[in-house]
Amino acid sequence: MKRAILSDIHSNIEALNAVLDDAREQGVEQFICLGDIIGYGPNPGECIDLAMKFNLCVLGNHDQGALFDPEGFSRVAERAIFWTRSQLENTGGEDDLAVTRLDFLADLPRQLNENGAMFVHGSPRNPLNEYVFPEDVYNTRKLEKVFSLIDKHCFVGHTHVPGVFPEKDRFISPDQIDGQYVLSETRAIVNVGSVGQPRDGDCRSCYVLLEDNVVTFRRVEYPLDETVEKIYAVPELENFLGDRLRTGQ
Repeated sequence: MKRAILSDIHSNIEALNAVLDDAREQGVEQFICLGDIIGYGPNPGECIDLAMKFNLCVLGNHDQGALFDPEGFSRVAERAIFWTRSQLENTGGEDDLAVTRLDFLADLPRQLNENGAMFVHGSPRNPLNEYVFPEDVYNTRKLEKVFSLIDKHCFVGHTHVPGVFPEKDRFISPDQIDGQYVLSETRAIVNVGSVGQPRDGDCRSCYVLLEDNVVTFRRVEYPLDETVEKIYAVPELENFLGDRLRTGQ
């Protein structure tokens, strides 16, 4: 069975639609989302509507922030979260739609485990908020603790930077392995990158395909100018959130 594992959509419906189209062209049978469906972008409701059709989904920190008072966010992110919440709560009289969307977010688990594979937004130690950055290969104690919580493999998002930690002191970017990594008995952490807001210097959406034990990183172009213009049109979403889409930062 071929699966698509994606993360950090961040209310970017243009990017999400492009990724879903690409995944279907690749013969994907199952979709797994690692959280942050919303936040930053201009189409939170529409992205939730599509995420509700996924096979599996876990909670992200921006998803939680829209449900409760956000903590630990930058001013820009917090302002975007409050705007996102207002969009979800006020659906033009469609009260059932608002309840359905918010209930979906509220029911999302913090992590999923399946046959030795773990799916979280942040890390096994702190599923919502802990970042596992490439430079953490120099933080031995941190990665030792994180790896100790993994049975076989763990799929994460949150940093928006795709790649693989095949061991505690090594990080491999997709371009170093021609976009493909074979899972083995060695424990590994796979960051699937971001659909809606990549931050590795590549503005294209990123997600992974998983078939048997082979992980394939996919990059997908989307009409990002449409997303940028929609962000510019919302006063509560700072222009910076659109500008960064063009640079992949």
